[in-house]
Amino acid sequence: MVLELIKPGTNINFLKYRKLAYLLSGALVLAGLISLAVKGGPRFGVDFSGGLSIQVRFAKVIDVKTIASAVDEVGLQNVVVQRYGQDDANEFLIRASDHEVNQETVRAGVEAALAKNLPDSGYSVQRLEMVGPKVGADLRGKALEAIFYSVLLIAIYISGRFEHRWMAAAIMAAGLSGGIYLLKLAGASTVWMIVAAMVITLVLCFVMRLKYALGAVVADLHDILVTVAIFSLLDKEFDLTIVAALLTILGYSLNDTIIIYDRIREHLRGAGKQNMPFADLINQSVNETLSRTILTAGTTLITVTCLYFLGGPVIHDFALAMLIGILAGTYSSIFVASPILLDLGSGLTPRPKAPAVPGQAAAKA
Repeated sequence: MVLELIKPGTNINFLKYRKLAYLLSGALVLAGLISLAVKGGPRFGVDFSGGLSIQVRFAKVIDVKTIASAVDEVGLQNVVVQRYGQDDANEFLIRASDHEVNQETVRAGVEAALAKNLPDSGYSVQRLEMVGPKVGADLRGKALEAIFYSVLLIAIYISGRFEHRWMAAAIMAAGLSGGIYLLKLAGASTVWMIVAAMVITLVLCFVMRLKYALGAVVADLHDILVTVAIFSLLDKEFDLTIVAALLTILGYSLNDTIIIYDRIREHLRGAGKQNMPFADLINQSVNETLSRTILTAGTTLITVTCLYFLGGPVIHDFALAMLIGILAGTYSSIFVASPILLDLGSGLTPRPKAPAVPGQAAAKA
């Protein structure tokens, strides 16, 4: 027995709302980009920016300014104090840009300052992390490369799986490698190389008529950009756990997209469906897989929501990124990946030539 939340024969016209969906996604991504520009880029955690981070828990309610004043005498550089986790947890992160300091010395200095200035606060130092600036920069570059190569492998896999064009996918990968090599020779930074590589991937997918790969790549980029945009608007940190969440989101979104693409391919091969308008065929495929999409997203959301509220402050931001990504991935599979096959994919398919009329051929002769 198959569990179905959506009745068979349901025919919701999803493509009717695709332009509104494009506008909504574009507005959200644009707001995130403006937020990043105003803030001078993402707010990197210690993993990426370097420096030290001290997590402190207090037994009593206390505010950020009081903690900052209390640890001021330690002499740390560019000290920033922020709340960590839920408000009722009374946990805070004390961040500083110091690199060449001894961890035990810093811990002892912070504990002494808190004991002197906040004797009745019931503080306890939970952890202390320190990362050098060179290591932080390397980690940023490796994180961007991991995301890019994931998207590239997705494009290659989709091209071979749905269009049986492994050679075209290999040519695309070779062309992309050549583009990256030239950018390295030009001395481009890692960030700009990755951005350029993403653009080259999209252009190659379009030029080589890899329409399914193009839809999947755009949907995956959409999910990443939406997650980054919301994190920037919420002023959340980006660290290695968030990169892990983004890579997980890529896989989740791809799985949902493949389910719909598989059904579209089945209909294209099915008897009596070849003459159906492509828009109707896409709508029918999305409706037929809607029950599975809702069940998959719903069960995953329940698990991640439990992690968000019950997992503790260490996993809080990871769970938040997963919540955003699952919602964005489900949305993009229906309103981004599938409509792109219609809006861009139809332009990628060569039109059949009209049969020659004998009279016209004779006249030309």
